[in-house]
Amino acid sequence: MSISSNRVHLTHRLGAAVLGVVLLVVGVLQLPWTSGYAIPGLATTSAVSVSTLVAGLILICSAVWGSRIASSVSTVLGALFLLGGIVQLALLHTSWNVLGFQLSTALFCIIAGLLMLLLGFYGRVSGGLPPDNPYRRDHPVRTDRPDPDEQLRAGRVDEREQRLIDAEVSVAEGTASPRQVRAVEQERARKQAEDRRRARRSDENQ
Repeated sequence: MSISSNRVHLTHRLGAAVLGVVLLVVGVLQLPWTSGYAIPGLATTSAVSVSTLVAGLILICSAVWGSRIASSVSTVLGALFLLGGIVQLALLHTSWNVLGFQLSTALFCIIAGLLMLLLGFYGRVSGGLPPDNPYRRDHPVRTDRPDPDEQLRAGRVDEREQRLIDAEVSVAEGTASPRQVRAVEQERARKQAEDRRRARRSDENQ
């Protein structure tokens, strides 16, 4: 497993665990029977406290389960928290606010949702994922994406061709190094041998 792959997996698991612990602590401190230890400035309700507790536990469990599960769970919970915060903002100062939502509660849900979404999307939502990214083949930008090893081999071939092109230009300009001269001569010999084999096969088929 590559360094990039390890970093993505570690970020998903560690991030989910940290966010889960934070939500767990916030949820516990905002429960009615622990109101004496409540976080200053964060007015919440029992419904939000319980939801925060449950989300924290789910995030911690997903971090233990695996990085893909942690990423997916973070994305889903982040979307739910973000949507819940927006709904709370819309219900403020209306008769529909039966749960007593307040501005601080809505902002907390929105911020927590954005953090979870960023964690879930990390390394998965991008048009320029590196070849060794563990989610590259699943990316929706391309449905038929080659394996990372194939992409790395293709990259190496492109570099080799570019070196040959540079060597041929240097030979033509008279500024080539001995290594570049050898590379060009070997490539020409290879092409001549390939042309002879192709011509021999053509004669045999006639």
